Amino acid sequence: MVLVTAAALLLGLLAGCGAQKIDKVTGSSFLYVRKVENLPEDFIMGMDVSSVLAEEASGVKYYGYDGKEQEIFLTLAQSGVNYIRVRVWNDPFDADGNGFGGGNCTVDTAVGIGKRATKYGLKLLVDFHYSDFWADPAKQMAPRAWEGMSIEEKTEAAYNYTKESLQKLKDAKVDVGMVQIGNETNGALAGEKVWFNIQYLMQAGSKAVREVFPGALVALHFANPETPDRYRSWASKLDYYSLDYDVFASSYYPYWHGSLENLASILSEIAETYNKKVMVMETSYAYTAEDMDFSGNTIGEGGEVKGYPFSVQGQANCVVDVIDTIANKTRNGIGVVYWEGAWITVGTESWEKNHELWEKHGSGWASSYAAVYDPKDAGKYYGGSAVDNQAMFDSSGHPLESLKLFQLVRTGNAAEIKAEAIESAEVVCDVAQKLELPRTVSAIMTDGSRQSIPVEWNVDQAQMDKMQNGGVARYEITGTAGGLAAKASVSMVKFNYLKSPGFEEGDEGWTINAILPMDQLYVEEKEGDSLSGVKHLHFWNSAGKTVEFTAEQKVDGLKEGGYDFTISIMGGDGGATEIYAYVKENGEIVATEPLKITSWNEWHTAKIAGVHHSEGAEFIVGIYVRCTGSGNGAWGKIDEAILNFAD
Repeated sequence: MVLVTAAALLLGLLAGCGAQKIDKVTGSSFLYVRKVENLPEDFIMGMDVSSVLAEEASGVKYYGYDGKEQEIFLTLAQSGVNYIRVRVWNDPFDADGNGFGGGNCTVDTAVGIGKRATKYGLKLLVDFHYSDFWADPAKQMAPRAWEGMSIEEKTEAAYNYTKESLQKLKDAKVDVGMVQIGNETNGALAGEKVWFNIQYLMQAGSKAVREVFPGALVALHFANPETPDRYRSWASKLDYYSLDYDVFASSYYPYWHGSLENLASILSEIAETYNKKVMVMETSYAYTAEDMDFSGNTIGEGGEVKGYPFSVQGQANCVVDVIDTIANKTRNGIGVVYWEGAWITVGTESWEKNHELWEKHGSGWASSYAAVYDPKDAGKYYGGSAVDNQAMFDSSGHPLESLKLFQLVRTGNAAEIKAEAIESAEVVCDVAQKLELPRTVSAIMTDGSRQSIPVEWNVDQAQMDKMQNGGVARYEITGTAGGLAAKASVSMVKFNYLKSPGFEEGDEGWTINAILPMDQLYVEEKEGDSLSGVKHLHFWNSAGKTVEFTAEQKVDGLKEGGYDFTISIMGGDGGATEIYAYVKENGEIVATEPLKITSWNEWHTAKIAGVHHSEGAEFIVGIYVRCTGSGNGAWGKIDEAILNFAD
């Protein structure tokens, strides 16, 4: 391992008079990092560390690669980070001065972080939420001081607040390189929900940036690139209202936001259509499934994205792929920002001790005091860091090797290529056939590639006999491959007569009929929303519209006898619903079974058992969905349709 010393820092200028000279990392003993070609020198390698002051106030210490306690911004600069992003809330405190949490991020917090970042040559990216607490696609509440204002008054308040905040940063000699007007503003901002009003607030913020920091880029930030039509709509509205901005920025969390190919496609389209710069404003990936602060994580066991194991190497590979996508596959791509890479646990002893620190210093995602502003969410579910397992520092504050990628991605880093994780195997065997276990499994290598390697299963003959003769059942077995643990799920099944039963081959075999106009009705690839595999049938209609459609499949060549049909659905905001699975014989419905949608990831399965089929008759199975819609509009996912010969 190449360790970095701080000796060269003595040659730097004093803080406030210029950035110090930084010795960058030059290698890693075990982290494989592929070089990203054509990477501009000014490509933004950003890190959001908005919670860092609250973390340090809670007793967290950060270290350098030599194991010695060190200024975190020096470590970030050594690692190739060149931008620091910090969120700004208007007033995240109650009447008694108790902080809401999440770093208690005011403009004064931004000044404190900005001064330290500037000392080490790092530019500041200021993220105005225009809220007293978290703003995201689900929350865009106005600051309490702006409640009841007309849009004219609120626009003036936004302008004055932005300008005064930026002036504080300028007076503190903070090097501001970019300013974000709103955070994940998916059709709402500061309590406004129509674009005619939203654009006034954005214009006011942009005007203030141009006046105080004329050299800084103005960014607008959105989420959910997996719905590209929404991005097209928002970009079109920005153009229609002649918004003065430079960067169309997107969140991209691989767990939820679709493929990198889709991200590159929609951002390139916007860049080309409107001549804008584009970037990923937020991304992250877990290096472990473990929770370290006794407060649940957003992503845990089972949340891995295919190809990226929860490991330091998997984390690095994921971020390198995002950087490569923006730098080489996206038009006008200017950078990537990693979200909250230093938000680690404030202690490892107990929830009670950590809770005391979260409440006192605001180092958890929310404190109980936030109930005065956000009673339905933060006021009920306050707690610690939900992303400590996605940080780039371990629970004791030492930098992970993955942090080095921001520098090493410019040169590449050769390391031994070996198995990093073993992908779980899926064995599906008809109960009437002989069960054979695979002799090899797919290993994810440290360079992100896959190789088949030999496996030894921990299964004796008695266990094989049990699986072979146990009828329809599912078994979990373990083994060893390449020195790593291997797992396999063995499913003893009856033959499924349906084509693309889980929509993995798209809509092959299916007839999908929208009885009423639908905003969205298509086969979607999104592993986290699938019951099995990576695809499912997705539907959504915006609020006030009725969902009504069928998805059915005609099955030919069946012998006479009884058949079982099952199909699963999950979803929400259905309002009054009528949903059922059905079987048709010669065009007539001969059997149905009701279904419902309730909330995300609550799957409901209907089974029509033993329906008789007469040889030569037309046989159709399907699902009927009708929802009046509520909330943001009825939505759902349909998966795992199965047609078996009944016993």
